[in-house]
Amino acid sequence: MIRPVMFFLAGVLSLQQLAVLPNGYGVAQLLLLLAFFVWRGCGRLIFFTSGVLWALCVAMLVIDDRLDEQWQGREVVVRGYIAGLPVAEGKRTKFDFIVAEPHYLPRKIRLNWYFPEREIRAGQGWRLTVKLKKPRSTYNPGAFDYERWLFSHRIGAVGYVRKQPAPVLLEQKSPGAGISVWRQDIAERLRQLLADGRHLGLIKALTIGDRSAIKQAEWAVFRKTGTVHLIAISGLHIGLVASLVYVLALRLWAYSGVLALSPQKVAVAAALTVAFCYAALAGFSLPTRRALLMLTVAMLAIYWQRHVKPLHAFALALFTVVLLDPLAVLSASFWLSFGAVLLILYTLSARLGRVGYWRALLKIHWVSAIGLAPLIMYYFQQVSLVAPLANLLAVPAVSLAIVPLALVAVAMLFIQPFLAEALLHLVEWMLHALWLFLSACAELPYAALTTTQPPLYALLLAFLGVLLLLAPRGIPGRYLGALLCLPIIFVEVDRPAEGESRITLLNVGQGLAAVVETHHHVLVFDSGAKYSERFDMGNAVVLPYLRYRGVSEVDTLLISHGDNDHIGGAESILAQMPVAEIISSVALFNARRHGRSCQRGQGWEWDGVRFTMLAPPQQGYFQDDNDNSCVLKVSTANHSFLLTGDIEWPAEQWLVGQYGRILNSDVLISPHHGSRTSSSLKFLQLVDPEVALIPAGYRNRFGFPHRQVLQRYHQQQIIWLNSFEEGAIIIDTNSETVSIVSSREKFRRYWMK
Repeated sequence: MIRPVMFFLAGVLSLQQLAVLPNGYGVAQLLLLLAFFVWRGCGRLIFFTSGVLWALCVAMLVIDDRLDEQWQGREVVVRGYIAGLPVAEGKRTKFDFIVAEPHYLPRKIRLNWYFPEREIRAGQGWRLTVKLKKPRSTYNPGAFDYERWLFSHRIGAVGYVRKQPAPVLLEQKSPGAGISVWRQDIAERLRQLLADGRHLGLIKALTIGDRSAIKQAEWAVFRKTGTVHLIAISGLHIGLVASLVYVLALRLWAYSGVLALSPQKVAVAAALTVAFCYAALAGFSLPTRRALLMLTVAMLAIYWQRHVKPLHAFALALFTVVLLDPLAVLSASFWLSFGAVLLILYTLSARLGRVGYWRALLKIHWVSAIGLAPLIMYYFQQVSLVAPLANLLAVPAVSLAIVPLALVAVAMLFIQPFLAEALLHLVEWMLHALWLFLSACAELPYAALTTTQPPLYALLLAFLGVLLLLAPRGIPGRYLGALLCLPIIFVEVDRPAEGESRITLLNVGQGLAAVVETHHHVLVFDSGAKYSERFDMGNAVVLPYLRYRGVSEVDTLLISHGDNDHIGGAESILAQMPVAEIISSVALFNARRHGRSCQRGQGWEWDGVRFTMLAPPQQGYFQDDNDNSCVLKVSTANHSFLLTGDIEWPAEQWLVGQYGRILNSDVLISPHHGSRTSSSLKFLQLVDPEVALIPAGYRNRFGFPHRQVLQRYHQQQIIWLNSFEEGAIIIDTNSETVSIVSSREKFRRYWMK
């Protein structure tokens, strides 16, 4: 059974690697191939081809349910209801919306509602006027792929709510949103009882799976201590809670003496009921669905008194999950959850001797910490070195005390609120004690190891190494498995050669962030925007890219000027990565962070690459802050780049008068995102770039880049690339040529539009 399932999984996974889905002719070929394998009795190939075809069918259905091009950017009146829990972030509330009408729109869309005039709650039915666009991510190496996430969650469009015509609330509780309404009621009661609580966000995460209120600083501690898996309704929590209920129900029913029903059957029914309710609290998220399926297979085997081999139960659960949702393989949590179960089965099954409950629990903890480390490094480029210590206390505290008490408190919310409040305050006290312990662990030297993303072959070698390390005692050469893990730790990064450079224009939406690398040094030019206390482009894009490139320290952080779309992510970078020097044109930022002002004439050399500051001539020289942007020229022996911030015509004319032909550069980062008031003709003639890179957001409200600017580029025979179309744009120099790589093209998948 195991091999057919693995071949089916391989087929599903193979389709997800395609840049373009097969056309009708390709589908016909696959069907003929399947018929041939059936005729020849090639069982494994039948499962592989079936996996490809099944994944193809689902992918085509999901793609067909995405926004049609004709409705992009148009106002549309929709009727439907809010699904899931809305998330309030500063001035906006975001939520998923199930569309009942019109039928030509995708069934599920994601909306932002700016400055809503009333509380937005799950289950509400609304008539809204919305402006929609196709799902699209910024796409930067190392960063979270939002477009893939939207696709795997079957969200066919994103957009925002228009204030006029005024939104109309049709009903408070839509019939189709029962679980969401239930979760919303629990969230509201928790907020009322813990209005001044320090860890309300953690309690909501552990009870209803809502992690939206967890702060960035808290996530940083959980990542450093390897305890992220505990701060949500995970498979571990569902399994442990179901196990506790099973044991408790088994003993109580046996002691009752009522034997009309088998104690095992009663215990199974109780455990599955509690597990189902707990998964419902999380809105049946993908990880909880996987855990529920695996638990159901194991419990039904007990109920029917069938001996099911652990690996067969694992394979059946895996097959069921992939069959129901082949897009689940796009999620890191899919591989982490099934990887954890496989490691536990590998280390606890088929061993001589009986392992006690507590010893088995501790073994599960350290096996998961060691065994999942390669996968965590592959997906997140960071693994906790203090995870064994942190989890030694955190796992039993959360799983055996905090979660059970929190669930009892949630049950009491609707029965005895006074008791619920007392239990919740006890839970919060325990969480605070745990938080102090985890914070201390996170502050330890070398708490976490950060590496660049390893290649796939290194991940496979590390997986084999982990299996060898965790093999039973007596297997010769077990500890040689550590050698197989070395390639995933020591990943070689292709640095620019001496005298050459790499410049990456990151796609941070409507904003600017660029990374300049030489052989031994790194400069970050601007940091993108900050949108809320929990989200900014420094944390979401710049830092993941630096880790992807194996950067452990930034030599210079250069902030061109003080607009949010340039400086917003700077604090996140400074908080999470050492920065040797700060240069900016923002006096308050310099004073607070001990930086120095950028001015004409400054310059330095790194590894044979020259950096020259061309502007501003002095702080406050121009009336407009945009024109006071730092302008930096980067020069190798044969090539040069001009980074211009948000300068407009006045600053451009000043540069023309001061430098003339010295402005000449191979690559120009387009001034002010390609606005009409920038990229003047005389300036372009003197810079005379081969390529202009435009940092602009997808369908941004300013209409950048302006068509007149693009006409001037065309007139000067300048090739232009837009970050929203290309994703991160990577430029490498060598002695003769400049190579340009579009991240969206290099890593393209069929769901990317």
